[in-house]
Amino acid sequence: MATGLLALLDDVAALVKVSAASLDDVPTQVAKTTGKVSGIVIDDTAVTPKYVVGLDPKRELSIIYQIAKKSLINKAIYLGPAALLLGYFAPAVIPYLLMVGGAYLCFEGYEKVHSMFSKQAHDVPQPEEKMEVITPEELEKERVGSAVRTDFILSAEIMAIAYATVADSPLVNQIVVLFTVAIFITIAVYGFVALIVKADDIGVHMAQEKFHSTTRKIGRGIVKSMPRFLTILGYVGTAAMLWVGAEIIAHGLPFMHHPLESLEHALSDVPALAWLAKVVLLALGGILLGAVIAQVVSLVRRLFKRPAEKVAH
Repeated sequence: MATGLLALLDDVAALVKVSAASLDDVPTQVAKTTGKVSGIVIDDTAVTPKYVVGLDPKRELSIIYQIAKKSLINKAIYLGPAALLLGYFAPAVIPYLLMVGGAYLCFEGYEKVHSMFSKQAHDVPQPEEKMEVITPEELEKERVGSAVRTDFILSAEIMAIAYATVADSPLVNQIVVLFTVAIFITIAVYGFVALIVKADDIGVHMAQEKFHSTTRKIGRGIVKSMPRFLTILGYVGTAAMLWVGAEIIAHGLPFMHHPLESLEHALSDVPALAWLAKVVLLALGGILLGAVIAQVVSLVRRLFKRPAEKVAH
């Protein structure tokens, strides 16, 4: 009996040692995964502030907290386990889901680029429409819902990429990495979003007369620079969306992936130039793919558009 118990304890100890050795790789895997989803994270950070614009400043942090909480729930409770289940029962499906998500990112990126350069909405007079009157509470609820829907799609991409990074690792590693990535990215994104949203208030506070002249100068600089910073952040987010979306698709298609590898190899003597060339090429490819998808979506909408109702005069 004692011998059997000792043998069992030896087995448990060996299992613990193996698990501990395996978990030593978790920080490296988390860092690697975070690097791969950086483009989506940048876009998520750039998109979210617009959902609190025009709302009560006193409610800004509360709104961001609501979005962040639902984002974490989606990643940790729904998307993470879904990625694990798909990886176990249908691993062949994951690359195609990633490519669908990449195509969506290209489409969204193209729509943003198109809206930046299109002046049609300003040149053509729009017919007057009746505006629906809603309460501030209803507007807040609507904004939060819209932000959560957008975040869900981006979070799905993040968790799918995170799983693909650790697909060959032990199950314990997969679970720990997915949950760590979910928590870390949610805190990082929405912590930075909160800082961006409240930067104006921080600047105004620093610009008060009771502070040192240097502090006041910094405060005024923050207030003046924030509009330009948000604009630049929007451009960076759009570029990241196109680049990441196209890279996801290219990675799943060998006839596109191999030429990119050849390009990087040809410019390997200048790593920065190799990275820049790859990013620019992917971003341009993302715009082209997004334009094609936009045309398809527009055609589908026209086909299924309801006939306009006749209005009595």
